[in-house]
Amino acid sequence: MSTASGSSASNRTHSQFRPCIDLHAGVVKQIVGGTLDLTTQGGEGPKENFVATHPPAYYANLYKSHSLTGGHIIKLGPGNDEAATEALEAWTGGMQVGGGITEDNAQVWLDKGAEKVIVTSYLFPGGKFDEGRLNRLSEKVGKDKLVVDISCRKRGNGWIVAMNGWKTLTDMSVTRESISLIEQYCSELLIHAADVEGLCQGIDEELVERLGQWVSVPCTYAGGARDISDLDLVDRLSDGKVDLTFGSSLDIFGGTGVKFLQLVQVDKQAKETSSSAQ
Repeated sequence: MSTASGSSASNRTHSQFRPCIDLHAGVVKQIVGGTLDLTTQGGEGPKENFVATHPPAYYANLYKSHSLTGGHIIKLGPGNDEAATEALEAWTGGMQVGGGITEDNAQVWLDKGAEKVIVTSYLFPGGKFDEGRLNRLSEKVGKDKLVVDISCRKRGNGWIVAMNGWKTLTDMSVTRESISLIEQYCSELLIHAADVEGLCQGIDEELVERLGQWVSVPCTYAGGARDISDLDLVDRLSDGKVDLTFGSSLDIFGGTGVKFLQLVQVDKQAKETSSSAQ
C-alpha cells in the first residue's frame, strides 16, 4: 500500500494482494458475508462457497512460500482458536489475526505469533463506538500491532460499520472523519464490504475510491473480487492506497475466476514496481 502523496505511476506504490484464511467452526471456509446471521436466526446456517479439506497450516505455509505478507486470519464465531493457532504456528509473525479480539486476549494472540491483532466488535459495546476501549487496547499492545477492521454494510448513500459477524449495525458511519479518528490508534485498516463478500460479483468501487481519498495508513479491502484485473482496478480507484484480498474467486478456495499462481506473479510485479518507485 502506498503512503506516498504523489499520484503519478512513477512516484507511487501500487495496490498489492493480501491473502486471507477465514475460519468457521474450526475449518477454512469461504462464506457469503451477508449470510452469517442465518445461524442465529434459526436458519440453515451461513452459505458456504468453499469448505477446505486442507488444514489451516496448509494455507499459511502456501502464503509463506510466496512471501505474501500482511495477510489476515479471521475467526468467524466460536470454535476457531485451535485452527487459528495452527496457522500462526505455521508462519509465526507472518499473518494478522482477528475475531473476538479484546483487551484481555490481544497480547495472547501476539504471543502466539500474530504479526498484528485485528479488532472490530469489541470497540462497539451495545453497538455504540467506545473510543476509550480503542485507546486502551492501542496502549496495551502498541499502535503498531493493532489493526481496526471496519466491516461495513451499504445503507442509502453511505456505509455503516457492522459487528458480530457483520450481523449488527453500529452507530458509526464510514466517513473521512470516522476513519481519521480510528487511525489515531492503529497502524492499519481492514475493510470488509459485507454486502458483496463472497459473491464474486465485483468490488464496491465507490467504497474503494472513497477509501483512497480518506485513508492515511495501510488499508486492505475485502469483498467481491472476482477477476485478476480487480487488483489493477483497486489500484486505479484508490491511487495505490488500498490493497486487495481475493477469497472465493481463487482456485485454492474452489473458485474459477482467479488462478492463485497467476495472481502471485501479478502481485510480485506490483511489488517490484512499487519498490523501484521509492
